[in-house]
Amino acid sequence: MIKQKTFADNVLEFNDYLAKISLDLFDNYTISNPFSSNNKEQIKKVTKAFYQKYYNDYNKRFLILGSSPARKGTAITGVPFEDAEHLYKQTGIMIDDFYINKSKSNFLYDVMDQYGGCEKFYKDFFMSFLCPLGIVNVNSKGNKVNSNYYENKKLENILYPFIVDSLKRQIAFGIDTSKCYCIGSGKNFKVLTKINEQYKFFDKIVALEHPRFIMQYNSKDKNKYLNKYLNELNNKD
Repeated sequence: MIKQKTFADNVLEFNDYLAKISLDLFDNYTISNPFSSNNKEQIKKVTKAFYQKYYNDYNKRFLILGSSPARKGTAITGVPFEDAEHLYKQTGIMIDDFYINKSKSNFLYDVMDQYGGCEKFYKDFFMSFLCPLGIVNVNSKGNKVNSNYYENKKLENILYPFIVDSLKRQIAFGIDTSKCYCIGSGKNFKVLTKINEQYKFFDKIVALEHPRFIMQYNSKDKNKYLNKYLNELNNKD
């Protein structure tokens, strides 16, 4: 008898699929892929520990989608919106050369804590990205900087088939499609809405402001945005 795959099994298989992805971009744009990086064995170890801890079941979950992984964030840890320090506390595994995006991570950890803790949060939600691999650009000074898939139309068009295919694969994990949460109320929400109009993946998409926008530019209103997140996440209808 074939064993039914758990949610964790599906996520880890998807990561293995991402490890084989090679996307040719243009100019100074390149893909940042933690699953085929020099740290890939360490990434595989920490992602397996994380997902088997929180997703080793057959439950359906709501999808929360950011735009794409940060070059020194998820593109290093392999777990969306988790910094390496927090992953170490959860799994006991340290990732070499990690970077901590405290402002973004801390806001989301506050959301999780007030929702009822990581265990409850991850039982109800799966966090990912519309473009699940990071995008890096080399600027005029020769420095590597984060880029988003929607940075320009040419980049978006090249990545669009990969984005749609990745979304289909992630929905197949066991996603409740009655509602999807979009982190980024601007361009990310606009693109996800366009995709949804074409493919009818979700009944409803809820836009949530990006934690970086909240903490860097509107920190005085943090509680207002925190309450918005909690109200929307608690409203499953």
